[in-house]
Amino acid sequence: MTKHRNSHSRSISSVTRSSGHSANRPGRKAFIFALGLAVIFLTFSAASASPIKSNVTSNASGPTNSAELEAFMDGAVNAQLKANHIPGATVAVVKDGQIIFAKGYGYADIDKRQPVVGNQTLFRVGSVSKLFVWTAVMQLAEQGKLDLDADVNTYLKDFQVPATYSKPITLKNLMSHTSGFEDLAISGRFFVHNSTDIMPLEEYLKKGMPARVRPPGELTAYSNYGSALAAYIVEQVSGMPFDRYVEENILLPLDMNNTTFDQPLPARLASNMSNGYVYSNNAYTAKPFEYVQVWPASSMSSTSEDMAKFMIAHLQNGRYGDKRILQEATAQQMHSRLFTNAPGVNGVTYGFLEINPENPRVIGHEGDTILFHTQLALIPESQLGLFISLNEEDSESAAFELLQAFMDHYYPTPPPPVPEPIPGFGKNASLFAGNYRPTRSAYTNFEKLTSISQRIRISPGSNSTLIISQLTGGSKKWIEVKPLTFIPADGLPSQDGLVFGKDSQGHINYLFIKLDPTAAYEKVPWHDDLSINLFLLGTCILLFLSTLIWPISLIIKHSPREPKKPVRAARLFAGGASVINLLFLIGLIFLFRDKTANVEFIYSVSTFLILLLAIALIAAILALGSSVFVVLAWKDNYWSYPERIHYSLVVLALLVFVWWLNNWNLLGFRF
Repeated sequence: MTKHRNSHSRSISSVTRSSGHSANRPGRKAFIFALGLAVIFLTFSAASASPIKSNVTSNASGPTNSAELEAFMDGAVNAQLKANHIPGATVAVVKDGQIIFAKGYGYADIDKRQPVVGNQTLFRVGSVSKLFVWTAVMQLAEQGKLDLDADVNTYLKDFQVPATYSKPITLKNLMSHTSGFEDLAISGRFFVHNSTDIMPLEEYLKKGMPARVRPPGELTAYSNYGSALAAYIVEQVSGMPFDRYVEENILLPLDMNNTTFDQPLPARLASNMSNGYVYSNNAYTAKPFEYVQVWPASSMSSTSEDMAKFMIAHLQNGRYGDKRILQEATAQQMHSRLFTNAPGVNGVTYGFLEINPENPRVIGHEGDTILFHTQLALIPESQLGLFISLNEEDSESAAFELLQAFMDHYYPTPPPPVPEPIPGFGKNASLFAGNYRPTRSAYTNFEKLTSISQRIRISPGSNSTLIISQLTGGSKKWIEVKPLTFIPADGLPSQDGLVFGKDSQGHINYLFIKLDPTAAYEKVPWHDDLSINLFLLGTCILLFLSTLIWPISLIIKHSPREPKKPVRAARLFAGGASVINLLFLIGLIFLFRDKTANVEFIYSVSTFLILLLAIALIAAILALGSSVFVVLAWKDNYWSYPERIHYSLVVLALLVFVWWLNNWNLLGFRF
């Protein structure tokens, strides 16, 4: 997930690295840890594994020999397991309606030396679960029970999505991740500690509804909440719980007997569940079963053989043996493109994501929990599907690289020619400049800070280039080869192109990654600009520190003409607020440098953070009181002229800090 925040193809880090294979977006733990880094504006960098290189001769037509396929997969998978310290993997390949390969690698339980078995061992498939949500939606749509273009409120009986914008949210918006919801992921909104913490779906959707922050149908912003809302609509229309609907209408027809949404697993499957592992300090640690709050979007557990059956059904346009889960026309519609952020950018289908738009067209989905990372890919024109799942926390990039290695081996394509840059770009470079944040961000609660680590800065470079850099480090030059379309300036062939987009006023305000259908970035407003915020925060801190001279000055000097009580009250209010604000910042840094606390943020809000927010509120009240004393200080001539100026600047800093807290949703308890 993400995770999470979700990740689905390539991360923005690919546009700031000077060379090497692109890594996926950071997983859920890295995402939460970024919260702490955002607070203190530190940086981190995430490395990705090297691309797989195979010694087996490639076949442009795809797998044609089972022995050759097994040799390739053995080499590729084992290389990734070894290089990335991954205990186990499960893989399946289907072609022409048959499972031609299904195999487990490594261990499901290291201590027990229990191997991964392709038709027995269950892995968590993360957001691949969503494909079952969208398949269910399409089933009901073909029956005439759902209208994909209708306002979702039509199907909601006990609560409604607010009419924030004139345009309503539809099921098509939910399927294409263009609903316009902000993304809220931590504090128990995605993962919880125990099954008893999982709320009923309706209750979760009511209590956890994110704000609508843009009109639907404009930009992608991956939404687990939107997927869960669609599952709830399936419940409302079908009259049965979502998991039971899926079991009766998808799992049973496909003989997927080792697949479940249940948390914890039913007894008959529990012994076959793989552990999820963390590798650290040359040791593997098995972690407890992960409980997903937004369960329809990411809680499924399955085997590679079961997932192979699901792939066969979709590749055969809904047919599996003599059974059907979708009519042919419905399945074809589900696989067709529904939305793209811009021409030249991979699109979103009715639930699937385009991994490659053509030659060959590949659709699929990625799935990530904290501990498991999965890739599912379909090549309809070849009737071929690939499923890969890995059981280690940091194996997200490895899963994608295995998919890419498979494509490079069986569907090799010559590198595209390097196009010439558009002449005269330099004069327009400033139009692209600015700070950009992912649209998949929190806007209304304290999670807003988490988007900082994912932001990028774009600035004009030399020789008609753009320089794109990350807060987390790394920069890269890009050249324009078509209007609003860029490739790396280093001359290396790259499919990691960038496409910019314009807003309704014609201003360049958006950035899209060609290979990632759900990745969209928007220019931030001035008040969210990091440079401005750093300057204001640094200035405030210096002025807060300067109040420490007041106690010293009282000891050294006392003016008899100054009214004693009001002067002391003035400095008590402003000085007290300054000290509290400094303690707040120190506490915030301490809190987010605590790795245990960072991980705990996934599940709940810490008592210490609540305490920090409480004292920040006290400081804000004192700051407002101090503003009254500014007027009195000048009216009644408190102190000397320089001292009054200093006091006024301190109070101004206090008020600016109140604004800063409010801007980052740290004023009050915005969870």
